[in-house]
Amino acid sequence: MLSELKRIIDQISRDRGIDRRLLIEAIEEAVQSAARKKLGSRREIEVRYNEEFGEVEVYQFRNVVEKAEDEQTEISFDDALVLDPDVQLGDELGEKMENITDLGRIAAQSAKQVIIHKMKDAEREVIFDMFKDRLGEVVSGIVQRFDRGNMIINLGRTDAILPKDHQIPKRSFKQGDRIRAYLMEVRQTARDSQLVLSRTCDEFLAKLFQMEVPEISEGIVKIMGVSREPGFRAKIAVSSSESDVDPVGACVGMKGSRVQNVVQELQGERIDIVTWSPDPAKYVYNALAPAHVSMVMVDEESHSLLVVVPNDQLSLAIGRQGQNVRLASKLLGWRIDVKSEQRYANLEDQGYCGLLEIEGVDEALADQILAKGILSVEMLARAQVEDLTVIRAIDEEFAAYLIHSAGKISGIAPVSAPQVAVAEAQPAEENQPDGDQDTDTVNEGNGDDEPHVG
Repeated sequence: MLSELKRIIDQISRDRGIDRRLLIEAIEEAVQSAARKKLGSRREIEVRYNEEFGEVEVYQFRNVVEKAEDEQTEISFDDALVLDPDVQLGDELGEKMENITDLGRIAAQSAKQVIIHKMKDAEREVIFDMFKDRLGEVVSGIVQRFDRGNMIINLGRTDAILPKDHQIPKRSFKQGDRIRAYLMEVRQTARDSQLVLSRTCDEFLAKLFQMEVPEISEGIVKIMGVSREPGFRAKIAVSSSESDVDPVGACVGMKGSRVQNVVQELQGERIDIVTWSPDPAKYVYNALAPAHVSMVMVDEESHSLLVVVPNDQLSLAIGRQGQNVRLASKLLGWRIDVKSEQRYANLEDQGYCGLLEIEGVDEALADQILAKGILSVEMLARAQVEDLTVIRAIDEEFAAYLIHSAGKISGIAPVSAPQVAVAEAQPAEENQPDGDQDTDTVNEGNGDDEPHVG
Protein backbone atom coordinates (compact mmCIF):
# COMPACT_ATOMS: atom_id res chain seq x y z
CA MET A 1 0.00 0.00 0.00
CA LEU A 2 2.75 2.41 0.95
CA SER A 3 4.61 1.87 -2.29
CA GLU A 4 1.60 3.24 -4.16
CA LEU A 5 0.94 6.13 -1.77
CA LYS A 6 2.80 8.70 -3.82
CA ARG A 7 0.94 7.70 -6.99
CA ILE A 8 -2.43 7.89 -5.20
CA ILE A 9 -1.65 11.36 -3.81
CA ASP A 10 -0.66 12.61 -7.25
CA GLN A 11 -3.78 11.16 -8.88
CA ILE A 12 -6.24 12.59 -6.32
CA SER A 13 -4.54 15.97 -6.47
CA ARG A 14 -4.76 16.00 -10.27
CA ASP A 15 -8.33 14.65 -10.60
CA ARG A 16 -9.98 16.70 -7.87
CA GLY A 17 -7.81 19.79 -7.99
CA ILE A 18 -6.86 19.51 -4.31
CA ASP A 19 -3.55 20.97 -3.20
CA ARG A 20 -1.01 18.17 -2.82
CA ARG A 21 0.25 19.62 0.45
CA LEU A 22 -3.26 19.45 1.93
CA LEU A 23 -3.51 15.75 1.07
CA ILE A 24 -0.14 15.01 2.69
CA GLU A 25 -1.17 16.91 5.84
CA ALA A 26 -4.41 14.94 5.96
CA ILE A 27 -2.54 11.64 5.72
CA GLU A 28 -0.03 12.68 8.39
CA GLU A 29 -2.82 13.73 10.75
CA ALA A 30 -4.74 10.51 10.09
CA VAL A 31 -1.77 8.27 10.79
CA GLN A 32 -0.95 10.25 13.93
CA SER A 33 -4.53 9.78 15.19
CA ALA A 34 -4.33 6.05 14.45
CA ALA A 35 -0.98 5.69 16.22
CA ARG A 36 -2.31 7.40 19.34
CA LYS A 37 -5.29 5.04 19.42
CA LYS A 38 -2.98 2.02 19.14
CA LEU A 39 -0.04 3.09 21.30
CA GLY A 40 -1.74 5.37 23.85
CA SER A 41 -2.96 8.92 23.90
CA ARG A 42 -0.13 10.18 26.16
CA ARG A 43 2.63 9.22 23.74
CA GLU A 44 4.40 12.04 21.92
CA ILE A 45 4.12 10.95 18.32
CA GLU A 46 5.35 12.68 15.18
CA VAL A 47 4.38 11.66 11.64
CA ARG A 48 6.29 12.72 8.54
CA TYR A 49 5.76 11.98 4.87
CA ASN A 50 8.96 11.01 3.09
CA GLU A 51 8.66 12.61 -0.33
CA GLU A 52 11.66 10.73 -1.74
CA PHE A 53 10.37 7.24 -0.96
CA GLY A 54 6.66 8.03 -0.89
CA GLU A 55 6.35 6.61 2.62
CA VAL A 56 4.81 7.72 5.88
CA GLU A 57 7.28 7.59 8.79
CA VAL A 58 6.06 7.46 12.39
CA TYR A 59 8.29 8.46 15.32
CA GLN A 60 7.59 8.26 19.02
CA PHE A 61 9.58 10.37 21.49
CA ARG A 62 10.29 9.34 25.10
CA ASN A 63 12.44 10.70 27.90
CA VAL A 64 15.53 8.67 28.84
CA VAL A 65 15.48 7.74 32.57
CA GLU A 66 17.37 5.30 34.79
CA LYS A 67 14.37 3.04 35.14
CA ALA A 68 11.19 3.51 33.12
CA GLU A 69 7.95 3.59 35.09
CA ASP A 70 5.66 4.90 32.33
CA GLU A 71 6.24 3.11 29.04
CA GLN A 72 4.35 5.75 27.04
CA THR A 73 6.49 8.69 28.08
CA GLU A 74 9.74 7.11 29.37
CA ILE A 75 12.40 4.66 28.18
CA SER A 76 15.04 3.08 30.39
CA PHE A 77 18.65 4.05 29.89
CA ASP A 78 19.66 0.49 28.96
CA ASP A 79 16.98 0.24 26.25
CA ALA A 80 17.92 3.67 24.97
CA LEU A 81 21.59 2.65 24.57
CA VAL A 82 20.47 -0.08 22.17
CA LEU A 83 18.84 2.49 19.96
CA ASP A 84 21.50 5.19 20.32
CA PRO A 85 24.92 4.50 21.92
CA ASP A 86 25.48 8.22 22.47
CA VAL A 87 22.30 8.83 24.42
CA GLN A 88 22.47 10.48 27.87
CA LEU A 89 20.13 10.44 30.84
CA GLY A 90 17.52 13.16 30.49
CA ASP A 91 17.62 13.16 26.66
CA GLU A 92 14.47 12.89 24.56
CA LEU A 93 14.89 9.93 22.25
CA GLY A 94 12.98 9.50 19.01
CA GLU A 95 12.18 5.98 17.84
CA LYS A 96 10.94 5.14 14.36
CA MET A 97 8.16 2.58 14.04
CA GLU A 98 9.21 0.11 11.37
CA ASN A 99 5.78 -1.18 10.33
CA ILE A 100 2.78 1.13 10.69
CA THR A 101 0.48 -1.58 9.33
CA ASP A 102 0.56 -3.00 12.87
CA LEU A 103 -1.63 -0.10 14.05
CA GLY A 104 -4.74 -2.30 13.88
CA ARG A 105 -8.16 -2.24 12.23
CA ILE A 106 -9.81 0.32 14.55
CA ALA A 107 -6.87 2.67 14.19
CA ALA A 108 -6.97 2.23 10.43
CA GLN A 109 -10.71 3.08 10.36
CA SER A 110 -10.00 6.20 12.38
CA ALA A 111 -7.29 7.19 9.92
CA LYS A 112 -9.68 6.64 7.03
CA GLN A 113 -12.31 8.91 8.61
CA VAL A 114 -9.78 11.67 9.19
CA ILE A 115 -8.59 11.47 5.58
CA ILE A 116 -12.16 11.55 4.22
CA HIS A 117 -13.05 14.53 6.43
CA LYS A 118 -9.95 16.43 5.42
CA MET A 119 -10.50 15.70 1.75
CA LYS A 120 -14.10 16.94 1.94
CA ASP A 121 -12.96 20.15 3.60
CA ALA A 122 -10.26 20.61 0.97
CA GLU A 123 -12.73 19.89 -1.84
CA ARG A 124 -15.23 22.40 -0.44
CA GLU A 125 -12.47 25.00 -0.37
CA VAL A 126 -11.60 24.19 -3.98
CA ILE A 127 -15.25 24.53 -5.06
CA PHE A 128 -15.60 27.83 -3.19
CA ASP A 129 -12.47 29.25 -4.81
CA MET A 130 -13.66 28.05 -8.20
CA PHE A 131 -17.15 29.59 -8.05
CA LYS A 132 -16.79 32.61 -5.75
CA ASP A 133 -15.85 34.81 -8.70
CA ARG A 134 -18.76 33.44 -10.76
CA LEU A 135 -21.40 34.62 -8.31
CA GLY A 136 -24.14 36.35 -10.30
CA GLU A 137 -23.46 34.44 -13.51
CA VAL A 138 -25.72 32.09 -15.45
CA VAL A 139 -24.43 28.52 -15.18
CA SER A 140 -25.43 25.47 -17.20
CA GLY A 141 -25.82 21.93 -15.94
CA ILE A 142 -27.78 18.70 -16.15
CA VAL A 143 -30.69 17.72 -13.91
CA GLN A 144 -29.24 14.99 -11.70
CA ARG A 145 -32.09 14.13 -9.33
CA PHE A 146 -34.95 15.54 -7.25
CA ASP A 147 -34.90 15.87 -3.48
CA ARG A 148 -38.14 16.89 -1.69
CA GLY A 149 -39.07 19.25 -4.51
CA ASN A 150 -35.57 20.68 -4.83
CA MET A 151 -33.65 20.05 -8.03
CA ILE A 152 -30.04 18.84 -7.89
CA ILE A 153 -28.06 20.15 -10.87
CA ASN A 154 -24.75 18.61 -11.95
CA LEU A 155 -22.39 21.40 -13.03
CA GLY A 156 -19.62 18.99 -14.00
CA ARG A 157 -17.19 19.47 -11.12
CA THR A 158 -19.83 19.59 -8.41
CA ASP A 159 -23.57 19.59 -7.76
CA ALA A 160 -25.72 22.66 -7.11
CA ILE A 161 -29.21 22.95 -5.67
CA LEU A 162 -32.16 24.69 -7.30
CA PRO A 163 -34.64 25.14 -4.42
CA LYS A 164 -38.32 24.52 -5.04
CA ASP A 165 -39.27 28.16 -4.44
CA HIS A 166 -36.71 29.27 -7.06
CA GLN A 167 -38.14 27.07 -9.80
CA ILE A 168 -40.55 28.50 -12.36
CA PRO A 169 -44.03 27.22 -11.42
CA LYS A 170 -45.83 24.82 -13.75
CA ARG A 171 -42.65 24.28 -15.76
CA SER A 172 -41.18 20.81 -15.42
CA PHE A 173 -37.79 19.28 -16.08
CA LYS A 174 -36.93 15.62 -15.98
CA GLN A 175 -33.73 13.81 -15.09
CA GLY A 176 -31.05 14.28 -17.73
CA ASP A 177 -32.40 17.59 -19.09
CA ARG A 178 -29.95 20.44 -19.61
CA ILE A 179 -30.86 23.55 -17.62
CA ARG A 180 -29.54 27.06 -17.08
CA ALA A 181 -29.91 29.04 -13.87
CA TYR A 182 -28.57 32.07 -12.02
CA LEU A 183 -25.82 31.41 -9.45
CA MET A 184 -27.41 33.15 -6.47
CA GLU A 185 -25.24 32.00 -3.56
CA VAL A 186 -21.83 30.38 -3.01
CA ARG A 187 -21.41 29.02 0.52
CA GLN A 188 -17.94 28.47 1.91
CA THR A 189 -19.08 25.78 4.31
CA ALA A 190 -22.26 23.79 3.92
CA ARG A 191 -23.52 20.37 4.88
CA ASP A 192 -25.53 19.96 1.69
CA SER A 193 -24.82 22.02 -1.42
CA GLN A 194 -22.43 24.93 -1.55
CA LEU A 195 -24.01 26.38 -4.69
CA VAL A 196 -27.57 27.74 -4.71
CA LEU A 197 -29.27 28.50 -8.03
CA SER A 198 -32.37 30.44 -9.04
CA ARG A 199 -34.56 30.70 -12.13
CA THR A 200 -37.14 33.06 -10.63
CA CYS A 201 -35.04 36.07 -9.62
CA ASP A 202 -35.09 39.28 -11.68
CA GLU A 203 -31.33 39.03 -12.23
CA PHE A 204 -31.75 35.79 -14.19
CA LEU A 205 -33.87 37.56 -16.81
CA ALA A 206 -31.39 40.44 -17.00
CA LYS A 207 -28.47 38.04 -17.48
CA LEU A 208 -30.28 36.14 -20.23
CA PHE A 209 -30.78 39.38 -22.16
CA GLN A 210 -27.14 40.29 -21.58
CA MET A 211 -26.12 36.97 -23.11
CA GLU A 212 -28.45 37.40 -26.11
CA VAL A 213 -27.98 41.12 -26.85
CA PRO A 214 -24.42 42.23 -27.78
CA GLU A 215 -25.35 45.89 -27.25
CA ILE A 216 -26.01 45.17 -23.57
CA SER A 217 -22.71 43.35 -23.02
CA GLU A 218 -20.93 46.21 -24.82
CA GLY A 219 -22.56 48.80 -22.57
CA ILE A 220 -24.46 50.62 -25.33
CA VAL A 221 -27.83 49.41 -24.05
CA LYS A 222 -28.37 49.33 -20.31
CA ILE A 223 -31.00 47.41 -18.32
CA MET A 224 -32.61 49.92 -15.95
CA GLY A 225 -35.11 47.69 -14.22
CA VAL A 226 -36.75 44.27 -14.20
CA SER A 227 -39.99 43.04 -12.66
CA ARG A 228 -41.26 39.48 -12.96
CA GLU A 229 -44.03 37.14 -12.04
CA PRO A 230 -42.02 34.02 -12.93
CA GLY A 231 -43.61 31.75 -15.48
CA PHE A 232 -46.30 34.23 -16.45
CA ARG A 233 -45.15 37.72 -17.36
CA ALA A 234 -42.22 40.10 -16.99
CA LYS A 235 -41.30 43.68 -17.81
CA ILE A 236 -37.79 44.93 -18.52
CA ALA A 237 -36.84 48.60 -18.93
CA VAL A 238 -33.88 49.50 -21.15
CA SER A 239 -32.11 52.68 -22.23
CA SER A 240 -29.46 53.50 -24.81
CA SER A 241 -26.35 55.66 -24.46
CA GLU A 242 -26.29 56.31 -28.22
CA SER A 243 -29.12 58.17 -29.93
CA ASP A 244 -28.96 56.05 -33.09
CA VAL A 245 -29.45 52.77 -31.19
CA ASP A 246 -33.02 51.79 -30.34
CA PRO A 247 -32.79 49.91 -27.01
CA VAL A 248 -36.10 48.10 -27.47
CA GLY A 249 -35.28 47.09 -31.05
CA ALA A 250 -31.87 45.82 -29.98
CA CYS A 251 -33.44 43.57 -27.35
CA VAL A 252 -36.16 42.32 -29.68
CA GLY A 253 -33.72 41.45 -32.47
CA MET A 254 -34.34 40.60 -36.10
CA LYS A 255 -37.90 39.21 -36.36
CA GLY A 256 -37.94 38.90 -32.58
CA SER A 257 -35.15 36.32 -32.55
CA ARG A 258 -33.36 37.63 -29.44
CA VAL A 259 -36.36 38.01 -27.19
CA GLN A 260 -37.76 34.68 -28.40
CA ASN A 261 -34.56 32.93 -27.27
CA VAL A 262 -35.10 34.36 -23.80
CA VAL A 263 -38.81 33.43 -23.83
CA GLN A 264 -37.90 29.89 -24.85
CA GLU A 265 -35.39 29.59 -22.00
CA LEU A 266 -38.09 30.78 -19.58
CA GLN A 267 -40.52 28.26 -21.11
CA GLY A 268 -43.05 30.71 -22.48
CA GLU A 269 -42.92 33.60 -19.99
CA ARG A 270 -44.34 36.70 -21.70
CA ILE A 271 -41.87 39.61 -21.74
CA ASP A 272 -42.64 43.31 -22.25
CA ILE A 273 -39.64 45.42 -23.24
CA VAL A 274 -40.16 49.12 -22.46
CA THR A 275 -38.08 52.26 -22.88
CA TRP A 276 -36.82 53.74 -19.62
CA SER A 277 -37.28 57.45 -18.92
CA PRO A 278 -36.15 59.66 -16.01
CA ASP A 279 -39.59 61.30 -16.15
CA PRO A 280 -41.98 59.10 -14.13
CA ALA A 281 -44.95 60.21 -16.23
CA LYS A 282 -43.26 59.16 -19.46
CA TYR A 283 -41.88 56.02 -17.81
CA VAL A 284 -45.30 54.83 -16.63
CA TYR A 285 -46.72 55.60 -20.08
CA ASN A 286 -44.17 53.14 -21.52
CA ALA A 287 -44.48 50.63 -18.68
CA LEU A 288 -48.25 50.18 -19.01
CA ALA A 289 -47.94 49.22 -22.67
CA PRO A 290 -49.73 47.84 -24.61
CA ALA A 291 -52.46 49.98 -22.98
CA HIS A 292 -52.67 53.63 -24.06
CA VAL A 293 -52.50 56.35 -21.42
CA SER A 294 -54.50 59.59 -21.67
CA MET A 295 -53.08 61.47 -18.70
CA VAL A 296 -50.68 61.01 -15.79
CA MET A 297 -50.71 62.97 -12.53
CA VAL A 298 -47.51 62.73 -10.47
CA ASP A 299 -47.40 63.05 -6.67
CA GLU A 300 -43.71 63.30 -5.80
CA GLU A 301 -44.37 63.53 -2.06
CA SER A 302 -46.28 60.26 -1.76
CA HIS A 303 -44.38 58.64 -4.63
CA SER A 304 -47.62 57.78 -6.41
CA LEU A 305 -49.06 58.17 -9.90
CA LEU A 306 -52.66 58.64 -11.02
CA VAL A 307 -52.97 57.23 -14.53
CA VAL A 308 -56.04 57.94 -16.64
CA VAL A 309 -56.75 55.65 -19.60
CA PRO A 310 -59.54 55.50 -22.19
CA ASN A 311 -62.61 53.62 -21.03
CA ASP A 312 -61.99 50.71 -23.40
CA GLN A 313 -58.35 50.46 -22.27
CA LEU A 314 -58.96 50.07 -18.53
CA SER A 315 -58.98 46.27 -18.41
CA LEU A 316 -55.91 46.16 -20.67
CA ALA A 317 -54.02 48.63 -18.47
CA ILE A 318 -54.84 46.73 -15.27
CA GLY A 319 -54.23 43.32 -16.83
CA ARG A 320 -55.47 39.92 -15.76
CA GLN A 321 -55.87 39.95 -11.96
CA GLY A 322 -54.03 43.30 -11.91
CA GLN A 323 -50.86 41.79 -13.31
CA ASN A 324 -49.95 44.54 -15.79
CA VAL A 325 -50.26 47.45 -13.38
CA ARG A 326 -48.62 45.42 -10.59
CA LEU A 327 -45.53 44.72 -12.71
CA ALA A 328 -45.39 48.34 -13.86
CA SER A 329 -45.57 49.53 -10.24
CA LYS A 330 -42.72 47.21 -9.26
CA LEU A 331 -40.68 48.34 -12.26
CA LEU A 332 -41.02 52.04 -11.39
CA GLY A 333 -41.00 51.64 -7.62
CA TRP A 334 -44.05 53.95 -7.48
CA ARG A 335 -47.67 53.35 -6.44
CA ILE A 336 -49.88 53.43 -9.53
CA ASP A 337 -53.63 54.10 -9.43
CA VAL A 338 -55.33 53.48 -12.80
CA LYS A 339 -58.71 55.04 -13.61
CA SER A 340 -60.80 55.27 -16.75
CA GLU A 341 -61.56 58.63 -18.33
CA GLN A 342 -65.19 58.32 -17.26
CA ARG A 343 -64.28 57.52 -13.67
CA TYR A 344 -61.81 60.43 -13.56
CA ALA A 345 -64.45 62.79 -14.99
CA ASN A 346 -66.87 61.60 -12.32
CA LEU A 347 -64.33 62.28 -9.58
CA GLU A 348 -64.14 65.87 -10.79
CA ASP A 349 -67.93 66.19 -10.32
CA GLN A 350 -69.02 67.44 -6.88
CA GLY A 351 -72.23 65.45 -6.95
CA TYR A 352 -70.36 62.20 -7.61
CA CYS A 353 -67.84 62.94 -4.84
CA GLY A 354 -70.77 63.56 -2.50
CA LEU A 355 -72.09 60.08 -3.21
CA LEU A 356 -68.71 58.64 -2.24
CA GLU A 357 -69.02 60.27 1.20
CA ILE A 358 -71.84 57.87 2.07
CA GLU A 359 -70.50 54.92 4.02
CA GLY A 360 -70.74 51.73 1.97
CA VAL A 361 -70.63 53.50 -1.40
CA ASP A 362 -67.50 52.84 -3.41
CA GLU A 363 -66.62 54.10 -6.86
CA ALA A 364 -68.17 51.09 -8.63
CA LEU A 365 -71.51 51.55 -6.85
CA ALA A 366 -71.41 55.32 -7.32
CA ASP A 367 -70.98 54.74 -11.06
CA GLN A 368 -74.14 52.59 -11.12
CA ILE A 369 -76.14 55.13 -9.11
CA LEU A 370 -74.99 57.89 -11.42
CA ALA A 371 -75.99 55.82 -14.46
CA LYS A 372 -79.57 55.72 -13.10
CA GLY A 373 -79.76 59.51 -13.26
CA ILE A 374 -79.14 60.14 -9.55
CA LEU A 375 -76.45 62.78 -9.86
CA SER A 376 -76.01 64.03 -6.28
CA VAL A 377 -76.63 63.33 -2.60
CA GLU A 378 -79.69 65.59 -2.70
CA MET A 379 -81.22 63.59 -5.55
CA LEU A 380 -80.46 60.37 -3.69
CA ALA A 381 -82.21 61.70 -0.55
CA ARG A 382 -85.38 62.36 -2.60
CA ALA A 383 -85.24 58.99 -4.38
CA GLN A 384 -87.64 56.13 -3.78
CA VAL A 385 -86.50 52.67 -2.72
CA GLU A 386 -87.75 51.34 -6.04
CA ASP A 387 -85.41 53.72 -7.85
CA LEU A 388 -82.39 51.96 -6.29
CA THR A 389 -83.40 48.33 -6.15
CA VAL A 390 -83.12 48.13 -9.93
CA ILE A 391 -79.38 48.13 -9.27
CA ARG A 392 -78.31 44.53 -8.76
CA ALA A 393 -76.08 45.22 -5.73
CA ILE A 394 -78.86 47.04 -3.80
CA ASP A 395 -81.81 45.44 -2.02
CA GLU A 396 -84.66 47.21 -0.21
CA GLU A 397 -82.93 47.51 3.16
CA PHE A 398 -79.70 48.80 1.64
CA ALA A 399 -81.67 51.23 -0.52
CA ALA A 400 -83.44 52.57 2.57
CA TYR A 401 -80.12 52.96 4.32
CA LEU A 402 -78.61 54.88 1.39
CA ILE A 403 -81.61 57.23 1.14
CA HIS A 404 -81.53 57.86 4.89
CA SER A 405 -77.75 58.48 4.90
CA ALA A 406 -78.09 60.88 1.96
CA GLY A 407 -80.82 62.73 3.86
CA LYS A 408 -78.61 63.12 6.93
CA ILE A 409 -75.75 64.51 4.82
CA SER A 410 -77.90 66.88 2.73
CA GLY A 411 -80.41 67.84 5.45
CA ILE A 412 -83.34 66.64 3.36
CA ALA A 413 -86.00 64.63 5.20
CA PRO A 414 -86.71 61.19 3.75
CA VAL A 415 -89.84 60.81 1.63
CA SER A 416 -91.12 57.68 3.40
CA ALA A 417 -91.04 57.55 7.24
CA PRO A 418 -90.89 53.72 7.60
CA GLN A 419 -87.63 53.76 5.66
CA VAL A 420 -85.99 55.80 8.43
CA ALA A 421 -86.37 53.02 10.95
CA VAL A 422 -84.82 50.56 8.55
CA ALA A 423 -82.00 53.00 7.85
CA GLU A 424 -80.93 52.93 11.50
CA ALA A 425 -79.75 49.35 10.99
CA GLN A 426 -76.35 48.26 12.14
CA PRO A 427 -73.76 46.66 9.84
CA ALA A 428 -75.00 43.29 8.64
CA GLU A 429 -71.79 41.51 9.51
CA GLU A 430 -71.97 42.57 13.19
CA ASN A 431 -75.25 40.70 13.93
CA GLN A 432 -75.12 38.12 11.20
CA PRO A 433 -75.74 34.53 12.38
CA ASP A 434 -73.56 31.66 11.31
CA GLY A 435 -74.05 30.53 7.76
CA ASP A 436 -74.02 32.16 4.36
CA GLN A 437 -76.10 35.33 4.02
CA ASP A 438 -76.16 38.26 1.61
CA THR A 439 -73.47 40.61 2.94
CA ASP A 440 -75.13 43.58 1.25
CA THR A 441 -78.13 43.47 3.63
CA VAL A 442 -78.44 45.63 6.74
CA ASN A 443 -79.76 44.09 10.02
CA GLU A 444 -81.36 45.83 12.96
CA GLY A 445 -78.89 46.52 15.77
CA ASN A 446 -78.59 48.29 19.11
CA GLY A 447 -76.82 51.46 20.03
CA ASP A 448 -76.23 54.78 18.31
CA ASP A 449 -73.32 53.75 16.09
CA GLU A 450 -73.25 54.84 12.49
CA PRO A 451 -74.66 52.22 10.10
CA HIS A 452 -72.19 50.19 8.11
CA VAL A 453 -72.72 47.98 5.09
CA GLY A 454 -70.83 44.75 4.87
